[in-house]
Amino acid sequence: MEIDRVGVVGAGQMGNGIAHVFALAGYDVVMNDIDQGALDSAMALIRKNMDRQVSKDLIAGDVRDASLARISTTLKLADLGQTDLVIEAATERETVKTAIFEDLQPHLKPTTILTSNTSSISITRLASRTDRPERFMGFHFMNPVPIMQLVELIRGIATDQDTYETCLGVVERLGKTAASAEDFPAFIVNRILMPMINEAVYTLYEGVGSVSSIDSAMKLGTNHPMGPLALADFIGLDTCLAIMNVLHDGLADTKYRPCPLLTKYVEAGWLGRKTQRGFYDYRGEEPVPTR
Repeated sequence: MEIDRVGVVGAGQMGNGIAHVFALAGYDVVMNDIDQGALDSAMALIRKNMDRQVSKDLIAGDVRDASLARISTTLKLADLGQTDLVIEAATERETVKTAIFEDLQPHLKPTTILTSNTSSISITRLASRTDRPERFMGFHFMNPVPIMQLVELIRGIATDQDTYETCLGVVERLGKTAASAEDFPAFIVNRILMPMINEAVYTLYEGVGSVSSIDSAMKLGTNHPMGPLALADFIGLDTCLAIMNVLHDGLADTKYRPCPLLTKYVEAGWLGRKTQRGFYDYRGEEPVPTR
């Protein structure tokens, strides 16, 4: 199937990045959100990020201008109905995602492919709540989307081969690399990454090391570009906790039990960079460890 027009549900951190890369690759993009302020902020951020790409000679100015012109925004979910591919990038809550697909369904073309950017929720279960489980799959981008090269493609039990091959072709046109994953909790990247972050929080919780010593040890001892606690703040501690809960519930293994300290930070509303406090305090000129 030919994909020309793409709908993106959600104008947050992931949604605006997805709109950015699709527009740069020549797709017409319709970005939806329930908040006009979020749409305006997303367009401003996309322009800022494309300006940065121009300043680094990664793209030309006329490419930036043409790409921005290919993105339209709407508060009406129904406006995505005539797109060829929909990528849902709303908050990581299954009830929210299911409601979006149910509201969108009456407006869709029969050929439209539905996908979710979920980082952990069952694709088979999401697909089963739609009228096209065979044309539904996971399309998981990494953050920040314009920089990270990987896309996880996750087939549900009903996803057909044509849908997979079409999405694989889209990933290739974006200039990214696909990793095919089976539909098990958290797929590949987060199945490995989140337990590492959770173990780093346990290491802090048990007093084995401080925030700074844990992050320094992992950066210098394993050559990671960012320490696990700083990375958790970047991802969002609420997202980390949600994925750990999916792993714990879905696999019924105690090794995936979320650290109580992670739960406490989320309960406090200290979610990381987006709230200015997490394992680091970001309200000053330099991040300061909170423990």
